[in-house]
Amino acid sequence: MTWRFMLALVGLTAVAMLVLLVPLSGYLAQTEHDRITTSLERDAFVLAGRSAASLADPSAAGRSVITELARQYRTTSGGARIVITDAAGTAIVTSDDDPAAVGSPYASRPEIATALAGQIADGTRYSQTLSEQLLYVAVPVLSGDKVLGAVRLTYPAPVVDAAVNSKVAALGIVGVTTVLLAGLIGLILASTVTRRLRLLTELTEQFAEGDLSVRADERTGAPELRSLARSFNAMGERLTSALDQQRRFAADASHQLRTPLTALRLRLERARELAGVDPEESAERIAAAAAETDRLETLVEGLLQLSRGEGTIAAVAPTDIAAIARERAEHWQPLGEESGVAVEYAGAASAVVLASAAAVEQIVDNYVDNALGVSPRNSRITLRVDRAARGAVLHVLDEGPGLPDAELSRAFDRFWRGRRDGPGSGLGLSIVAQLADASGAAVRLENREGGGLDAQVAFTASWTPERSHAVRSRSSASRRRAAPADGGPA
Repeated sequence: MTWRFMLALVGLTAVAMLVLLVPLSGYLAQTEHDRITTSLERDAFVLAGRSAASLADPSAAGRSVITELARQYRTTSGGARIVITDAAGTAIVTSDDDPAAVGSPYASRPEIATALAGQIADGTRYSQTLSEQLLYVAVPVLSGDKVLGAVRLTYPAPVVDAAVNSKVAALGIVGVTTVLLAGLIGLILASTVTRRLRLLTELTEQFAEGDLSVRADERTGAPELRSLARSFNAMGERLTSALDQQRRFAADASHQLRTPLTALRLRLERARELAGVDPEESAERIAAAAAETDRLETLVEGLLQLSRGEGTIAAVAPTDIAAIARERAEHWQPLGEESGVAVEYAGAASAVVLASAAAVEQIVDNYVDNALGVSPRNSRITLRVDRAARGAVLHVLDEGPGLPDAELSRAFDRFWRGRRDGPGSGLGLSIVAQLADASGAAVRLENREGGGLDAQVAFTASWTPERSHAVRSRSSASRRRAAPADGGPA
């Protein structure tokens, strides 16, 4: 990936440089050519101005002045050739060392003829004498309106091309340097990205090999990589939690199922021994075994319900828990009357929170079922909903014996029962805690003043991704210590 990313960036930069530099180099070449031509025209006019007086004075002294001037210019101009003619087109001064050129007729040369006509001539032509391409500029030597002669400057075209090419080459160097820098930057960026990806790959391999404690760094790297690291860590938390829950479930199930299975086997063996000796005792043993079977079935159903709900999040939606509590109170009233216990609703007329309606019903039913089991005759069970600043709290208040303070913190543990010889599997409140946790709620038990128990579940009015992640990763212990929605003590 590193090399692919780098080559892609280099290729993109190279294409951009070509698109930019090809027309730019053409423009730069033309500009440089025009600059040299303009420079030659300027020098030709300077020489023409300084030669005007000497051409007007045909003496040897005047000719020697412009001859020296021409030779100095050739020396300083980097190889330009100079020809100065009189009005007839005869060369009177040349910058060449060959004196035979002086006196040669130049009037037949197109550029000289143009200059003697009072116009400027420039361009390129092939010199038969020098056997090379020349860049030339010819200007007239004027004295007022009178043409005294002409000045021609010529430059070897290869020299001009070399000057132009040097500018284009400099532009090419800039382009190549840019491409190389793009490659270096691409290598650095790709190495940074792939280094983080390699680290995530290594962490994934360690996780797959069984090291469930590894986590990715969520604070460094590009936003996409930080998001990927957060997703990896969320996955790790979820898998770790699921594996821990499976281990706890397997340990709890094996421990809790061992006792009723052993008791069931012993009762059946004893019933078989007594079948021919004492049929009545054998029938009692079989009835006890059937009761043990019912208890075992209840226990298995509770374990399966816990297993199905472990680590899941209920489909929460705006739910009126006051309406649900009122409906469940009406549902339980007939059964309460049979036990001599009044079941009623009191509290807010409406309290809308985010929760799963099915979870709220099961929580209320478990709370009320437990309360009926401990409530004395002629007592009352009250379902009450209190609205809070950040949600609402549902209370199930009974007038039973309550719980010792030391046992309040253990009531939501799996298989916990207030009395070892009491009915039930000890899973009811564990299921309540799990249902509440899946809906983003918190459970709590408190002893009431004057006796009885206050079983609470606090719901919030909002659900955020951060809260969702916290709910998924929250442990059973932290669920028991969770504070209610109104900010009360844990």
